Amino acid sequence: MLTKIDTGARTSSLHVADVEELADGRLRFDVVLSRKPHDRQVRVEARPVRTAKIRPTTGLAESRRVVAVKVRIGPVEKTIEVSLVSRQHMLCRMLLGRTALCGTFLVDPDRVYVFGRPGRSSGEVAP
Repeated sequence: MLTKIDTGARTSSLHVADVEELADGRLRFDVVLSRKPHDRQVRVEARPVRTAKIRPTTGLAESRRVVAVKVRIGPVEKTIEVSLVSRQHMLCRMLLGRTALCGTFLVDPDRVYVFGRPGRSSGEVAP
């Protein structure tokens, strides 16, 4: 999934559709994997860990449900919190905020595709 690193954002976010609350308090939603309308979506169920006030680029605070997810970034696997939101007008389906990066990664704006370009075989690293 194409993901944008955003050190200005505290909370990570994930593009989802059709969020519904189940009787036991869990959430059911579809994770939208790419910008192509015919691409597949994955149905997921997760227990929310909290509700957060998020101030997106519009400047108007929004209340969003937050769930814990396991992500893999290169060789690193960790559990992070992501807010559930529609990012349909955004290039990247996921935004990785500074809290998810904290303690594990150092951002170097001079480097791109450190773990390989999307669509290429793994192991190919950009300079």
